Amino acid sequence: MGQAHLSVDFGAREADSRPGAPSSRRILGMRVDATSYESAADEILLRAETGRGGMVCVSTVHMVMEGQDDPEFQKIVNAADLVTPDGVPLVWALRWLGLPGATRVYGPTLTDAICARAALLGIPVGFYGGTPDVLDRLHAEVLRRHPTLRVAFRMSPPFRPLEADEDLRAVEAIRASGAGVLFVGLGCPKQERWMSAHREALSCAMVGVGAAFDFIAGAKAQAPAWLQRAGLEWLFRLACEPRRLWRRYLVHNPRFALRLVAQLWREKGVLP
Repeated sequence: MGQAHLSVDFGAREADSRPGAPSSRRILGMRVDATSYESAADEILLRAETGRGGMVCVSTVHMVMEGQDDPEFQKIVNAADLVTPDGVPLVWALRWLGLPGATRVYGPTLTDAICARAALLGIPVGFYGGTPDVLDRLHAEVLRRHPTLRVAFRMSPPFRPLEADEDLRAVEAIRASGAGVLFVGLGCPKQERWMSAHREALSCAMVGVGAAFDFIAGAKAQAPAWLQRAGLEWLFRLACEPRRLWRRYLVHNPRFALRLVAQLWREKGVLP
Protein backbone atom coordinates (compact mmCIF):
# COMPACT_ATOMS: atom_id res chain seq x y z
CA MET A 1 0.00 0.00 0.00
CA GLY A 2 1.50 3.32 -1.07
CA GLN A 3 2.17 6.24 1.21
CA ALA A 4 -0.30 8.43 -0.63
CA HIS A 5 -3.04 5.93 0.20
CA LEU A 6 -2.10 6.06 3.88
CA SER A 7 -2.46 9.82 4.00
CA VAL A 8 -6.25 9.73 3.58
CA ASP A 9 -8.21 11.15 6.54
CA PHE A 10 -9.64 7.78 7.49
CA GLY A 11 -11.52 8.87 10.58
CA ALA A 12 -13.39 11.78 9.05
CA ARG A 13 -17.15 11.55 8.91
CA GLU A 14 -18.48 11.01 5.41
CA ALA A 15 -19.60 14.27 3.83
CA ASP A 16 -23.32 14.89 4.28
CA SER A 17 -24.06 14.61 0.57
CA ARG A 18 -26.45 11.80 1.52
CA PRO A 19 -29.52 13.43 3.14
CA GLY A 20 -30.28 11.86 6.51
CA ALA A 21 -27.14 9.75 6.34
CA PRO A 22 -26.11 8.01 9.58
CA SER A 23 -22.86 8.92 11.29
CA SER A 24 -19.98 7.10 9.69
CA ARG A 25 -16.22 6.66 9.87
CA ARG A 26 -13.51 5.64 7.46
CA ILE A 27 -11.91 2.39 8.60
CA LEU A 28 -8.67 2.01 6.63
CA GLY A 29 -10.25 4.16 3.95
CA MET A 30 -13.60 2.37 3.72
CA ARG A 31 -16.74 4.15 4.89
CA VAL A 32 -18.73 2.22 7.47
CA ASP A 33 -22.07 3.57 8.75
CA ALA A 34 -23.20 3.39 12.37
CA THR A 35 -26.71 2.13 11.71
CA SER A 36 -29.03 -0.48 13.25
CA TYR A 37 -31.25 -3.28 12.02
CA GLU A 38 -34.35 -1.09 12.29
CA SER A 39 -32.79 1.93 10.58
CA ALA A 40 -31.17 -0.11 7.84
CA ALA A 41 -34.38 -2.04 7.11
CA ASP A 42 -36.37 1.23 7.06
CA GLU A 43 -33.93 2.80 4.60
CA ILE A 44 -33.88 -0.25 2.32
CA LEU A 45 -37.66 -0.67 2.23
CA LEU A 46 -38.19 3.05 1.64
CA ARG A 47 -35.90 2.77 -1.36
CA ALA A 48 -37.90 -0.24 -2.52
CA GLU A 49 -41.25 1.53 -2.11
CA THR A 50 -40.15 4.71 -3.88
CA GLY A 51 -38.22 2.97 -6.66
CA ARG A 52 -35.01 4.79 -5.75
CA GLY A 53 -33.15 1.51 -5.68
CA GLY A 54 -29.47 1.73 -4.82
CA MET A 55 -27.02 -0.64 -3.19
CA VAL A 56 -26.26 -1.67 0.36
CA CYS A 57 -23.00 -3.33 1.43
CA VAL A 58 -22.70 -5.51 4.53
CA SER A 59 -19.10 -4.88 5.48
CA THR A 60 -16.56 -7.18 7.11
CA VAL A 61 -12.82 -7.13 7.71
CA HIS A 62 -12.50 -9.07 4.46
CA MET A 63 -14.25 -6.27 2.57
CA VAL A 64 -12.09 -3.61 4.18
CA MET A 65 -8.93 -5.46 3.18
CA GLU A 66 -10.16 -6.05 -0.35
CA GLY A 67 -10.50 -2.27 -0.51
CA GLN A 68 -6.97 -1.83 0.81
CA ASP A 69 -5.63 -4.03 -1.97
CA ASP A 70 -7.85 -2.57 -4.71
CA PRO A 71 -8.62 1.18 -4.49
CA GLU A 72 -11.22 0.85 -7.27
CA PHE A 73 -13.12 -1.67 -5.19
CA GLN A 74 -12.91 0.66 -2.19
CA LYS A 75 -14.49 3.40 -4.31
CA ILE A 76 -17.36 1.06 -5.19
CA VAL A 77 -18.13 0.40 -1.52
CA ASN A 78 -17.72 4.03 -0.51
CA ALA A 79 -20.25 5.00 -3.19
CA ALA A 80 -22.88 2.64 -1.74
CA ASP A 81 -26.04 4.10 -0.24
CA LEU A 82 -25.44 2.27 3.05
CA VAL A 83 -22.51 0.26 4.44
CA THR A 84 -23.44 -1.69 7.56
CA PRO A 85 -20.92 -3.01 10.11
CA ASP A 86 -21.42 -6.77 9.77
CA GLY A 87 -18.13 -7.77 11.41
CA VAL A 88 -17.69 -7.28 15.15
CA PRO A 89 -14.14 -5.84 14.69
CA LEU A 90 -15.69 -3.07 12.59
CA VAL A 91 -18.14 -2.28 15.39
CA TRP A 92 -15.20 -2.01 17.79
CA ALA A 93 -13.38 0.22 15.30
CA LEU A 94 -16.38 2.55 14.98
CA ARG A 95 -16.54 2.86 18.77
CA TRP A 96 -12.80 3.56 19.03
CA LEU A 97 -13.21 6.20 16.32
CA GLY A 98 -15.80 8.13 18.31
CA LEU A 99 -19.15 6.41 17.74
CA PRO A 100 -19.72 4.63 21.08
CA GLY A 101 -23.29 3.62 20.21
CA ALA A 102 -22.27 1.60 17.13
CA THR A 103 -23.84 -1.85 16.97
CA ARG A 104 -23.50 -4.84 14.69
CA VAL A 105 -25.78 -5.19 11.66
CA TYR A 106 -25.18 -8.82 10.68
CA GLY A 107 -26.12 -9.93 7.16
CA PRO A 108 -28.32 -12.97 7.99
CA THR A 109 -30.19 -11.07 10.72
CA LEU A 110 -30.63 -8.03 8.48
CA THR A 111 -31.96 -10.26 5.70
CA ASP A 112 -34.55 -11.73 8.07
CA ALA A 113 -35.52 -8.28 9.37
CA ILE A 114 -36.06 -6.98 5.84
CA CYS A 115 -38.10 -10.04 4.89
CA ALA A 116 -40.31 -9.62 7.97
CA ARG A 117 -40.97 -5.96 7.16
CA ALA A 118 -41.42 -6.65 3.43
CA ALA A 119 -44.04 -9.29 4.25
CA LEU A 120 -46.00 -6.76 6.31
CA LEU A 121 -45.73 -4.06 3.66
CA GLY A 122 -46.45 -6.35 0.71
CA ILE A 123 -43.11 -5.60 -0.97
CA PRO A 124 -41.86 -8.48 -3.17
CA VAL A 125 -38.26 -9.63 -2.72
CA GLY A 126 -35.80 -11.54 -4.87
CA PHE A 127 -32.68 -13.62 -4.37
CA TYR A 128 -29.72 -13.61 -6.78
CA GLY A 129 -26.82 -15.97 -6.08
CA GLY A 130 -26.13 -19.29 -4.39
CA THR A 131 -26.55 -22.77 -5.81
CA PRO A 132 -29.95 -24.08 -6.96
CA ASP A 133 -30.14 -26.33 -3.89
CA VAL A 134 -29.32 -23.47 -1.51
CA LEU A 135 -31.89 -21.22 -3.19
CA ASP A 136 -34.58 -23.89 -2.85
CA ARG A 137 -33.80 -24.35 0.85
CA LEU A 138 -33.56 -20.58 1.39
CA HIS A 139 -36.92 -20.05 -0.28
CA ALA A 140 -38.57 -22.69 1.90
CA GLU A 141 -37.05 -21.27 5.09
CA VAL A 142 -37.96 -17.62 4.50
CA LEU A 143 -41.54 -18.64 3.70
CA ARG A 144 -41.63 -20.79 6.84
CA ARG A 145 -40.60 -17.74 8.86
CA HIS A 146 -42.70 -15.24 6.91
CA PRO A 147 -45.62 -17.05 5.22
CA THR A 148 -47.03 -13.89 3.60
CA LEU A 149 -43.73 -12.87 2.03
CA ARG A 150 -43.83 -12.71 -1.75
CA VAL A 151 -40.64 -14.10 -3.28
CA ALA A 152 -40.92 -12.78 -6.81
CA PHE A 153 -37.51 -13.75 -8.16
CA ARG A 154 -34.87 -16.43 -7.66
CA MET A 155 -31.80 -17.02 -9.77
CA SER A 156 -28.66 -19.09 -9.29
CA PRO A 157 -26.21 -17.66 -11.83
CA PRO A 158 -23.34 -19.78 -13.15
CA PHE A 159 -19.98 -19.54 -11.37
CA ARG A 160 -18.43 -17.59 -14.23
CA PRO A 161 -18.88 -14.13 -15.75
CA LEU A 162 -22.17 -13.92 -17.64
CA GLU A 163 -22.16 -13.29 -21.34
CA ALA A 164 -23.71 -9.96 -22.34
CA ASP A 165 -26.95 -11.57 -23.53
CA GLU A 166 -27.20 -13.69 -20.36
CA ASP A 167 -26.73 -10.63 -18.19
CA LEU A 168 -29.37 -8.71 -20.14
CA ARG A 169 -31.87 -11.54 -19.71
CA ALA A 170 -31.16 -11.62 -15.96
CA VAL A 171 -31.73 -7.87 -15.67
CA GLU A 172 -34.97 -8.11 -17.65
CA ALA A 173 -36.17 -10.98 -15.45
CA ILE A 174 -35.46 -9.00 -12.28
CA ARG A 175 -37.33 -5.99 -13.65
CA ALA A 176 -40.27 -8.11 -14.80
CA SER A 177 -40.55 -9.80 -11.39
CA GLY A 178 -41.39 -6.55 -9.64
CA ALA A 179 -39.03 -7.34 -6.77
CA GLY A 180 -38.55 -4.24 -4.60
CA VAL A 181 -35.60 -5.69 -2.68
CA LEU A 182 -32.99 -7.91 -4.31
CA PHE A 183 -30.72 -9.85 -1.97
CA VAL A 184 -27.41 -10.56 -3.71
CA GLY A 185 -25.40 -13.50 -2.40
CA LEU A 186 -22.37 -13.77 -4.67
CA GLY A 187 -19.70 -13.26 -2.00
CA CYS A 188 -17.28 -10.38 -1.57
CA PRO A 189 -16.01 -8.70 -3.76
CA LYS A 190 -18.07 -10.17 -6.61
CA GLN A 191 -21.46 -9.11 -5.24
CA GLU A 192 -20.40 -5.49 -4.66
CA ARG A 193 -19.02 -5.23 -8.18
CA TRP A 194 -22.22 -6.76 -9.56
CA MET A 195 -24.45 -4.33 -7.66
CA SER A 196 -22.37 -1.36 -8.72
CA ALA A 197 -22.50 -2.43 -12.37
CA HIS A 198 -26.31 -2.85 -12.27
CA ARG A 199 -27.50 -0.05 -9.99
CA GLU A 200 -28.46 2.21 -12.90
CA ALA A 201 -30.30 -0.57 -14.73
CA LEU A 202 -32.37 -1.73 -11.74
CA SER A 203 -34.83 0.23 -9.59
CA CYS A 204 -34.90 -2.33 -6.77
CA ALA A 205 -32.87 -1.89 -3.58
CA MET A 206 -29.94 -4.32 -3.79
CA VAL A 207 -28.44 -5.73 -0.59
CA GLY A 208 -25.20 -7.73 -0.75
CA VAL A 209 -25.45 -10.26 2.05
CA GLY A 210 -22.55 -12.66 1.40
CA ALA A 211 -22.99 -16.03 3.09
CA ALA A 212 -26.44 -15.20 4.48
CA PHE A 213 -28.09 -17.44 1.87
CA ASP A 214 -26.11 -20.45 3.13
CA PHE A 215 -26.71 -19.64 6.80
CA ILE A 216 -30.46 -19.06 6.51
CA ALA A 217 -30.86 -22.13 4.29
CA GLY A 218 -28.98 -24.24 6.84
CA ALA A 219 -26.34 -25.18 4.27
CA LYS A 220 -23.58 -23.88 6.56
CA ALA A 221 -23.39 -23.72 10.34
CA GLN A 222 -23.24 -20.34 12.07
CA ALA A 223 -20.83 -19.66 14.89
CA PRO A 224 -22.27 -19.80 18.42
CA ALA A 225 -23.52 -16.44 19.65
CA TRP A 226 -20.79 -16.17 22.29
CA LEU A 227 -18.07 -16.57 19.66
CA GLN A 228 -19.75 -13.92 17.52
CA ARG A 229 -19.91 -11.48 20.45
CA ALA A 230 -16.23 -12.10 21.15
CA GLY A 231 -15.31 -11.24 17.57
CA LEU A 232 -14.15 -14.82 16.94
CA GLU A 233 -16.68 -15.89 14.33
CA TRP A 234 -13.80 -15.99 11.85
CA LEU A 235 -12.14 -18.76 13.87
CA PHE A 236 -15.27 -20.90 13.70
CA ARG A 237 -15.62 -20.36 9.95
CA LEU A 238 -11.93 -21.10 9.41
CA ALA A 239 -12.30 -24.39 11.29
CA CYS A 240 -15.31 -25.27 9.10
CA GLU A 241 -13.73 -24.32 5.75
CA PRO A 242 -9.94 -24.12 6.18
CA ARG A 243 -9.00 -24.70 2.55
CA ARG A 244 -11.32 -22.01 1.23
CA LEU A 245 -10.96 -19.39 3.95
CA TRP A 246 -7.37 -19.68 5.24
CA ARG A 247 -6.06 -16.72 3.27
CA ARG A 248 -9.03 -14.50 4.11
CA TYR A 249 -8.50 -14.92 7.83
CA LEU A 250 -4.85 -15.81 8.37
CA VAL A 251 -3.54 -13.14 5.99
CA HIS A 252 -6.18 -10.40 6.02
CA ASN A 253 -6.94 -10.38 9.76
CA PRO A 254 -3.38 -9.66 11.01
CA ARG A 255 -2.93 -6.99 8.33
CA PHE A 256 -6.22 -5.38 9.36
CA ALA A 257 -5.28 -5.36 13.04
CA LEU A 258 -1.87 -3.79 12.45
CA ARG A 259 -3.18 -1.13 10.11
CA LEU A 260 -6.09 -0.27 12.38
CA VAL A 261 -3.73 0.19 15.33
CA ALA A 262 -1.61 2.49 13.15
CA GLN A 263 -4.72 4.47 12.15
CA LEU A 264 -5.85 4.88 15.75
CA TRP A 265 -2.37 6.00 16.78
CA ARG A 266 -2.19 8.58 13.99
CA GLU A 267 -5.66 9.96 14.61
CA LYS A 268 -6.13 9.72 18.34
CA GLY A 269 -2.69 9.08 19.78
CA VAL A 270 -4.08 6.09 21.66
CA LEU A 271 -4.33 2.36 21.17
CA PRO A 272 -7.51 0.30 21.67
